[in-house]
Amino acid sequence: MRHGRRLFVLTFLLPPLALYAVFVISPYLQAFQISLTNWRGLSPEYEYVGPENFSRLLQDHYVWNALKNNAIILVALPVLTIVLALFFASMLTIGGRSGKAGVRGVRGAAFYRVVYFFPQVLSVAIIGVLWKEVYAPRSGILNGFLRTIGLDGLAKPWLGVPDFAFWCVLAVMVWSNVGFYVVLFNAAMQSIPREIYEAAMLDGAERGETLRKITVPLLWDTIQVAWVYLAILAIDGFAIVQIITLGGPGNSSDVIGLRLYDTAMGEYKFGYASAIGVAMFFLTLSVAVVALRLTRRDRIEL
Repeated sequence: MRHGRRLFVLTFLLPPLALYAVFVISPYLQAFQISLTNWRGLSPEYEYVGPENFSRLLQDHYVWNALKNNAIILVALPVLTIVLALFFASMLTIGGRSGKAGVRGVRGAAFYRVVYFFPQVLSVAIIGVLWKEVYAPRSGILNGFLRTIGLDGLAKPWLGVPDFAFWCVLAVMVWSNVGFYVVLFNAAMQSIPREIYEAAMLDGAERGETLRKITVPLLWDTIQVAWVYLAILAIDGFAIVQIITLGGPGNSSDVIGLRLYDTAMGEYKFGYASAIGVAMFFLTLSVAVVALRLTRRDRIEL
């Protein structure tokens, strides 16, 4: 090992690096190349059109409509998910009554953790099909519940009305992600000494004030990571939208990931679709950098 350390390292590093280059980096580079062509994906023939595809992007109202929906998701999904996850995680950690055993979570906290995390066990396809049935106009659980409690007037074809379809999809995205961050924040809260919470409550601090002034600052690094991941997820949103609404009705729930897919697989414009993908790449990178900078704070040491 002492004499052949370099050879040993190269022997174990080169194969995985080569595989990564072939199957990850190479497709990215090919996408940049294809974005400069008019390739339709069905023949080896194509012409280089330069930046024409990117110029077309700026005038495509379907792309701008999808980006508008992505922008709303980019704001709403991280905020709603993190706020709900922090609330539920704090209830599981310090939400119970404090007594001789000190500050503790609500009764049955272990069971609630499993319930909250359950959506993570399901695949995206199952979640999409499940909620599509929940929103079904006649056989759906949501409308059935509203009719049962005498609110027939509120029952609607939720996924068939442009004013509601997008928000229904957003609700599913929040529901499917909250559980993971509840468990993540709950695990991070376990590292905070209980004496801090006990001292705050002895001083008369309310639970909301404790969450805002103690828990959030001490968990800020974890919240920052959650914000970046949710922001990246918000820019895509392809799977849930494609399964539940297909971007409809009237493109009201369209997102940029689905627009890329439809352009490539529906219209067979792989060159233009690659241009959309390249734009998504730089948009995602920019959002991640901005999110990291906006959420950057001085680290608090316990």
